[in-house]
Amino acid sequence: MATRTIGIGLLGAGVVGGGVARTIFEKRKSLLYASGASIELRNVLVRDLHKSRGIDSLSDLLTTNPQDVLENPEVDVVVEVLGGQVPAKDYIFQAISNGKHVVTANKDVMAKYGPEILEAAHAKQVRVLFEATVAGGTPIIAPLQRDLSANEVIAVNGIINGTTNYILTNMSNGMSFDEALSDAKDRGYVEADESLDLDGLDAAAKLVILANWIMGMKVTMPDIIRTGIRGVSTDDIKNAEVNSSSIKLIASCDGNLTVSPIEIKSNNPLCVNGTLNAIAFTSEHSGTQTIIGRGAGGIETASSILRDLKFSCVKTSFHHQTHSKP
Repeated sequence: MATRTIGIGLLGAGVVGGGVARTIFEKRKSLLYASGASIELRNVLVRDLHKSRGIDSLSDLLTTNPQDVLENPEVDVVVEVLGGQVPAKDYIFQAISNGKHVVTANKDVMAKYGPEILEAAHAKQVRVLFEATVAGGTPIIAPLQRDLSANEVIAVNGIINGTTNYILTNMSNGMSFDEALSDAKDRGYVEADESLDLDGLDAAAKLVILANWIMGMKVTMPDIIRTGIRGVSTDDIKNAEVNSSSIKLIASCDGNLTVSPIEIKSNNPLCVNGTLNAIAFTSEHSGTQTIIGRGAGGIETASSILRDLKFSCVKTSFHHQTHSKP
C-alpha cells in the first residue's frame, strides 16, 4: 500500500510553533514510522513574513492569511499554538467546521470553550487533542484517560505551572521575588501577560481542564478559589525551610477547587524544583500515583504537540486507508 500523506497547517511559529515545525522537518523518518503516513507541513500562519525563524525550509510556507491554513484542502490537521482566546478560538471552530482535526496547546480556549469544541468535533467526526494544555512536556491527559478509563480519579493535586515553580525555587536559593521573576523572563518561561503565571490564572485554567476531562466534572474558571505567588516573601520561604518544607503553588481538586501557595514537606513527591511539574492523582482502586516532568519551555510544550500530532496522524492515516477509494 502506498504511503499516505497527511497535511499539517500550523497556526503560529513562535517558540512552540517553531519547535513543532523544526521537528517535522528534522524527524520525517521517525514520524513516518510512528504514524504510517508521510507528514507534510503545508502552511504556517505568522504575523511577520520577514522575521528570521532559523528554519530555511519554512520561508516558502509562511502566510499572514489564516484562510491559507483553514481553507486549504491539503491540510488534514491544524496545529494551533497562537495562545490567547482571540482569534484562536474562532480558528479552532472553523478548522473543525471544515472537517480538519485539531491539535492545540491553548489552555485558555479549552478551559472556557472545551465542551463546545469537543461537541462540534464529535458532530464533524474529527479529533481535538490538547495534551500540551496542562503540563507542557509532561503527558497527563492521555495517560489518565487511557490507563484509568475504568478507574475513577477522585482527587488531583500538584504543581502544574513550571514558571511559578522556577521562581519559588530560585527564591529558596536566595533570590528576591523580583530577581527570580527577571531570571524566569530572561529564560522565556513567563507568559507575555505575567499575571497569568503570577496570579495563578494559568494553573486555574489547567485545573479546569483536569477537573472536566479527568474527573468528569463541569466547572469553569470562576469555580476556582485562586491565590497567586505575588504575596510570597523570602521570609515565608525561610520559615518553611525551618519546618523542612517548601512553598509551592499547588492546584488541587480534592473536595474544593483551589490554586494557592502552600507549604509541603520536602519528602513529599510533589516537592520538585525548577520548571518541573508534579501531579498526584488518586483513584478509587490504584491509590495515589505521581507523574513528574518538565512544564515550562517551548521545546517541552512542542514535544506534547508532536505526541498528539503523531496520534492524530495515525488515526487520520487509518481513516484514509479504510474509507478512501482504492
